[in-house]
Amino acid sequence: MPPHDPPDPLRRHHVQVSGNPDSDRTIVFTHGFGTDQRAWDLVAPAFAGDFRLVRYDTAGAGRSDPAAFVQSRYLKLPAYARDLVAIGHALDLRGAIAVGHSVGAMISLLASIEAPGLFSRAVLIGASPRYLDDEGYRGGFGKADLDEIYRHIMGNYPGWVEAFAPAAMGNPGRPELAAHFASTLKAVPASHALTIAAAIFQSDHRADLARVDIPTLVLQSHGDIAVPEEVAHYLHANLRGSRLAFVDAEGHLPHLSAPAEVVAAMDGFVRDGGR
Repeated sequence: MPPHDPPDPLRRHHVQVSGNPDSDRTIVFTHGFGTDQRAWDLVAPAFAGDFRLVRYDTAGAGRSDPAAFVQSRYLKLPAYARDLVAIGHALDLRGAIAVGHSVGAMISLLASIEAPGLFSRAVLIGASPRYLDDEGYRGGFGKADLDEIYRHIMGNYPGWVEAFAPAAMGNPGRPELAAHFASTLKAVPASHALTIAAAIFQSDHRADLARVDIPTLVLQSHGDIAVPEEVAHYLHANLRGSRLAFVDAEGHLPHLSAPAEVVAAMDGFVRDGGR
């Protein structure tokens, strides 16, 4: 194991294994920014009868080991991908199915490149290889937008959360959803949140898409303030053998707001290719 990796990744990331212990098929769920492994509570049970399910908390989130969060290490997404690879090796996984939301989707793709054979396919929910606009590319954010996000996180993190959570969640008629997201966002220390946000928003993994060698399903909801629909089409065009499906859901967190729709959209892809 590389010297910068603390021992026991299963404890470090509060890894939980559930589902069918006798199954030879495994799904690994990776959550997005501001949530933790509980974000999959409404999706994972649909697959519990036929798959072994692995959920974990990424560095700086949930019940992951706070002492292991070294900010200089986690300023770039490959560090999070190496954590996922370490979990896969600790569980002796081969040909697992990766399901990731938002940054968790990109972490999964980077892990698939880092450790060929670890995953056999991937479901990407609200994924983006780059959030910052570029010439000929619309990521959804300008530099001024990102500077403002960083300024608010540093200056008044609780206030930023209260504004960001409902905007990201959408579904204004269901305020309990935004309240739940706000509660998990606030559980992330502000200093950690700034590091994670910078790792996400400063990333550009467009060139890595050509290195992904597994089938992928790109799932995109409507009215996602973090990921414009153009990004979903970009992923589909640049990931070989990918499929694109739009989920009848609103906002950036459809696995929380419309779990049945997400399960229905990913079910065939997961089950047909899970062996």
